[in-house]
Amino acid sequence: MTEVAFHFNVPDKLGYACRLLRKAAGTGSKVVVTGEAELLRALDTELWTFSALEFIPHCHADTADARVLSASPIVLADAARAAPHQEVLVNLGGRIPDGFERFERLIEVVTQDDGDRQQARARWKHYADRGYAIKRHDLAAKEGA
Repeated sequence: MTEVAFHFNVPDKLGYACRLLRKAAGTGSKVVVTGEAELLRALDTELWTFSALEFIPHCHADTADARVLSASPIVLADAARAAPHQEVLVNLGGRIPDGFERFERLIEVVTQDDGDRQQARARWKHYADRGYAIKRHDLAAKEGA
């Protein structure tokens, strides 16, 4: 069964995603990132400019050829079902990613924005109603500690 984790109170969704993806790529994990098309375009740009001294290897599922897609540790995809691997799924969007249950892990990234939090509550309820054990990572609590 997919391991579900929510990362709450993220102050900057794209910056947090870049740090998360850098860490994942460094450990050899294969990650698919889903979200709205505009958000994925912004993340693509951010991944190129995030750090002047390092490159976070990634590609977009819609534009990469098959060899690049299968070799890339990070794949940005409008739909999780189209992903080349099913290790880790990071959802930056507001909807439940179609096909999330095929992944070993799902990470939901939630900002402090009220609309984002409301959508996250609906996703949490969806996962909980289906019996998924959910881990909670509250960034605000970590900052206060």
